[in-house]
Amino acid sequence: MGKERSRNNCCALAALGLLLAGNAAWAETKAPGALKAPDAFASASPDARRVAGWISGSHDNSNLPYLVIDKANARVFAFDATGKLQGSAPVLLGMARGDRLLTANETAVDDIPEDERITPAGRYLSRLALDSHGKELLVIDYEASISLHPVVTNKPEERRVERLKTATAQDNRISHGCINVPADFYSTVVSPAFTHTKGVVYILPETEPASALFSMNSDVAAGSGATAGTAGAP
Repeated sequence: MGKERSRNNCCALAALGLLLAGNAAWAETKAPGALKAPDAFASASPDARRVAGWISGSHDNSNLPYLVIDKANARVFAFDATGKLQGSAPVLLGMARGDRLLTANETAVDDIPEDERITPAGRYLSRLALDSHGKELLVIDYEASISLHPVVTNKPEERRVERLKTATAQDNRISHGCINVPADFYSTVVSPAFTHTKGVVYILPETEPASALFSMNSDVAAGSGATAGTAGAP
């Protein structure tokens, strides 16, 4: 497909709605950085802690499971509907730093300049869906074809699996904007959490304070209500 593809199908989303069952045959990759609760939140940045505390204290997630993605540290934290931490893992992000998409949705993927391959920040109501190859993914922004999915390995030269395994977040910028996670984290944490339900994905900004983007109440954000718990479906 190459240059024929547009951003509107860069993740090959199929309009199949909520997926009720099943997992896709993505790369069976395990990253040593994937952590189960309660140890997972030990690696959280102050910003991630503040946002998690605000979500739990304000119930902004509307009793839905949610993810907090810390772009600055290239890490995702998964919570159940009650705010109990389920696990954490490293992520791969858009190649360019920034918080807002700069390229029109219809732009061919290969025509997106490297400095505009951004993972946008924001609050997204998300659900599972299938791509055109029958693989499951978590849709974040359908119109812009931004999704979260197991790490893809169709371009070995990009060393995506190896990037997830390094201790630094400096080499985790490689995608066109989608978020890649370890396959085992996706299948054991993300997929079960979002099966049969919608959820919320909070992507922290890196060019402005999270409090401004999410209109956080400082009093609520000050006390983290996130709690550690056993990973996996309830």
